[in-house]
Amino acid sequence: MKTFLIEKYGDRSAVRAAHSPDPRPGPEDVLVEIRAASVNPLDFKIRDGAFKRILPYRLPLILGNDLAGVVVQVGSAVTRFAVGDEVYARPDKDRIGTFAELIAVHENDLAPKPAGLTMEQAASLPLVALTAWQALVERGEVRPGQKVLIHAGSGGVGTIAVQLARHLGAHVATTASAANADLVKELGADVVIDYRTQDFEELLDGYDLVLDTLGGETLEKSLRVLRPGGKAISIAGPPDAEFARELGANPVLRQVMNALSFTIRRHAKRRGVTYSFLFMKASGDQLRALTRLIDAGEIRPVVDRVFPFDRTREALEYAEQGRAKAGKVVVSMA
Repeated sequence: MKTFLIEKYGDRSAVRAAHSPDPRPGPEDVLVEIRAASVNPLDFKIRDGAFKRILPYRLPLILGNDLAGVVVQVGSAVTRFAVGDEVYARPDKDRIGTFAELIAVHENDLAPKPAGLTMEQAASLPLVALTAWQALVERGEVRPGQKVLIHAGSGGVGTIAVQLARHLGAHVATTASAANADLVKELGADVVIDYRTQDFEELLDGYDLVLDTLGGETLEKSLRVLRPGGKAISIAGPPDAEFARELGANPVLRQVMNALSFTIRRHAKRRGVTYSFLFMKASGDQLRALTRLIDAGEIRPVVDRVFPFDRTREALEYAEQGRAKAGKVVVSMA
């Protein structure tokens, strides 16, 4: 099958087109013919080797973390899917590889594709939608009337998180450029902070939760807008010991991650708030819950641009250079 992979960790030049063996599905696996995949910042981090200590992939490695496609084979123990089903998924972190013509996915990580979406629209959703769900619903436990700040509201995670927070009944603030202010308001933002001309930490106060997608100084400043007892959940900040436990990391790696997040956790504690790092997990059940919201019109995908499969390297470069105006960059096999 045709794929885009890396044979060693490195910069964008490390990605190349290749022919790889077709995957062999196990008893609980579903073999999917991929019709579309999408680009995520996680792809660049994996390519660069940023996670090689905690996600020890075997090289060569096919990149890609989102897919939509059609079932072409099911394992002997599969009960939820049949050949011909249209599906979408974020494969488990240990089984990525969606920049390919085929992939074997455990049936628990797969969900039926929302009926009203194209393959390209559906492929844009799994990783970012699951991230938003796990941050706001599972960990944040957002309730009606609470105040939520979502950074980079016009980005991949942000566009979905703003809509989900609105659905949950929250008062939603977000940071975005002036050019994308109308878009994020349409998605459900009550307050839009122009990150180029305004300081969000001086304009916002008393928030229950911050979803940080940027890390660094933005994360540090985000602690200042939280009320006592508030939560800062970051997908870009330093990993913590809880994340290490979820990975099943050894004690040494747990100590390393605990040390990496020590400063931000200390600052959070001084302010009477909490910090946690989120690395989203694959979940077909959560995708099903999200599909209901998509089918009901509560959440819609935002796609910036679609590239043909043979231009996957160009799609990665386009996204990495920040050229997308809003939403996701998608690769189509059509």
